[in-house]
Amino acid sequence: MVSTPSGRGGTAPDAQRRIRRNRWLFTAPLVLLCLLGALLVWEIVRGNVSEASRGHWPWRLQLMSPEPLASLLAVAAGAVLARAQYARTVRPALGWRAEFVTGQLPGPGKDWSVGVLNGGQHNVVVDRVDYRLILARDPAGQPGEDDGWTSLTGVGERLTAAGLRATVDFRLVGMGAGYPLVATGTYETVGVGVFSKRFIEEVRAFYMRIQVVDSVGDTHERIVQCLEGAREAVVAPVEEAQPVTEATPGLPAARTEPRSDRPPV
Repeated sequence: MVSTPSGRGGTAPDAQRRIRRNRWLFTAPLVLLCLLGALLVWEIVRGNVSEASRGHWPWRLQLMSPEPLASLLAVAAGAVLARAQYARTVRPALGWRAEFVTGQLPGPGKDWSVGVLNGGQHNVVVDRVDYRLILARDPAGQPGEDDGWTSLTGVGERLTAAGLRATVDFRLVGMGAGYPLVATGTYETVGVGVFSKRFIEEVRAFYMRIQVVDSVGDTHERIVQCLEGAREAVVAPVEEAQPVTEATPGLPAARTEPRSDRPPV
């Protein structure tokens, strides 16, 4: 089994990141906090000018007394901090896991199976899933971080054009928008795909970019390199050894007779 550590792997960031915040639940309280802070500063400065100056513009402008304004500012600051703490609590922990398994694709060998999971405390909903395919025969130049992404249908068409057969050399699992990633609390994964040895040989890298929305409306992203570790010797599949009987030249092959512990009659 393989699990990629946080950091950058290949041509795409591997660590989970927040790419978008909810506009109403994050931006609006923050704007209100800044507005109340500016008003409080204005009232403090206005209260320290001379009495004669307060009779002239702009010091004549009084929006709210400093006491209730300070109370509102404290409430707004508490709301912003509470939202930030709650967003951290419900933040998902997107991870992936891969290993060689049997029985997923035709053939006697073992195949590379990849799955994703949500290790956080709360459920999230899939917003978007994209794929990027880099074949072994493709030029050495790598696409940019936001280039080369396509849908499940697009990557399937390109794999078919490369001579790889679905359900024989690979099998992909589709996850559409709205699919819930349940907070399992275990290491049980949701399947992404299964790939044969031929697929691993002819594909240099296969990325899946998954974006999910948590309970407060923030969008998180994780990019999985599905073939990461598939070529490492430490996770190579253990093949069953076949017994081999070598015959001595010029002599017939030895026969194995069943052993009997009964004495001769």
